[in-house]
Amino acid sequence: MATITNFIAKPPSQISTISKIYSRTYPCTFLLPFTKPKSQATKLGTNRRHLITKATAAPGTKKLSSDERVQQVSSIDEFDEALRMAKNKLVVVEFAASHSHQSSKIYPFMVDLSRTCNDVEFILVMGDESEKTRELCKREKIEKVPHFSFYKSMEKIHEEEGIGPDELVGDVLYYGDNHSAVVQLHCREDVEKLIADHKVDHKLIVLDVGLKHCGPCVKVYPTVLKLSRQMVDTVAFARMNGDENDSCMQFLKDMNVIEVPTFVFIRDGEICGRYVGSGKGELIGEILRYQGVRVT
Repeated sequence: MATITNFIAKPPSQISTISKIYSRTYPCTFLLPFTKPKSQATKLGTNRRHLITKATAAPGTKKLSSDERVQQVSSIDEFDEALRMAKNKLVVVEFAASHSHQSSKIYPFMVDLSRTCNDVEFILVMGDESEKTRELCKREKIEKVPHFSFYKSMEKIHEEEGIGPDELVGDVLYYGDNHSAVVQLHCREDVEKLIADHKVDHKLIVLDVGLKHCGPCVKVYPTVLKLSRQMVDTVAFARMNGDENDSCMQFLKDMNVIEVPTFVFIRDGEICGRYVGSGKGELIGEILRYQGVRVT
């Protein structure tokens, strides 16, 4: 087993695309862009004069009594001011339209999320409300709705269109997580400190390595969160996004990470294994195996 210290000391290896195809899990590579499946989005209309200010729930969903935590903005100035006021909080923006069934269907789930995610700001933009909202959609390059954009510190960090409730929840958890048991790592020094801390208690460290715009990384993260709570006494979970800054990307190169998501398993300062992919069952099995639990 190679130690972390030895791994860091090695010169970075060249990152290249991988040729092996995984049949059950689909990690995305650093050099190949992740291609999202076709969405169920609707083209944003330009000739609608009416406006539904509050989208209604789809059949079978519970009626929402209030959506006071979702702020509706109606111009570029209001939009920019809302982003400024949010500071470094995650801001989730739904671009919708009054004639879009998909917008009406997903909106109640965003309202539900707004009630439970107090450290996340939620914004609604009705693209067909007025000329001002059309100008905002044009500036943000919104052509189809529902379209979700995610911002931090006024910077767009992620966007998706035509997604369902599960994908929306996953995105909010992934980009808005600041308070869970998963340690957020931002540089090489953070990794070294984490390893030093757990040489004392001999905990297994599970390091989740990903990219901000990686679909499979987002998909598996709710499982990582759940496991971090269930295994808090025996396993330390941490994550690093390689594209957060140059230090993170260099560290991933030094660790010879070719695909993401990659989970690196570390115990007593030594790398004891890794798992590449987003399969929930496979990830759990690998964690148990490196904990010494026999998996049959």
